[in-house]
Amino acid sequence: MKTLAVLESVNIPLIAGVLIGILGMPLTVANSAGLVLVLLVLAEGGVYWWLKSTQLSSRAPVPAGMAMYRIISRINVGLLVAGAVVVVAGLVMGASGTQVWPGAALWVFALLEHVNYFHLQLMHDTRADLGRLMRTGRLRRSHLALDMARVSGGHGL
Repeated sequence: MKTLAVLESVNIPLIAGVLIGILGMPLTVANSAGLVLVLLVLAEGGVYWWLKSTQLSSRAPVPAGMAMYRIISRINVGLLVAGAVVVVAGLVMGASGTQVWPGAALWVFALLEHVNYFHLQLMHDTRADLGRLMRTGRLRRSHLALDMARVSGGHGL
């Protein structure tokens, strides 16, 4: 769990550095919106994995902060909608190529990361995860979604 927390934290400057510093992605409004969204969701994920690690070490029933994560999930939806508006506005206003497409791709990445953390486990990077997916043929609820449900008594997410 701590490894996941560290990896997500490392990915934040790595992604930004590669896209901006090495690949020279222009910092247009659309690109910046997509980048900020994906970095934000990665930061939320990194903090969650740290909290999850602490929970497992202390044998607490759920990680601290799950009520706050329910609020963050709702805020993310609003931010993702706003990001989509920004990217589409860039396209409508005639932006093309590197002026808007990296932002669109980053927005999709942010959306997928949000789903992966707050709803369904999309990432299957361990043998156990892949085995379960192959056996069941279904995506399972994410760890964060399960923890949020435990705090709220299992009510809708």
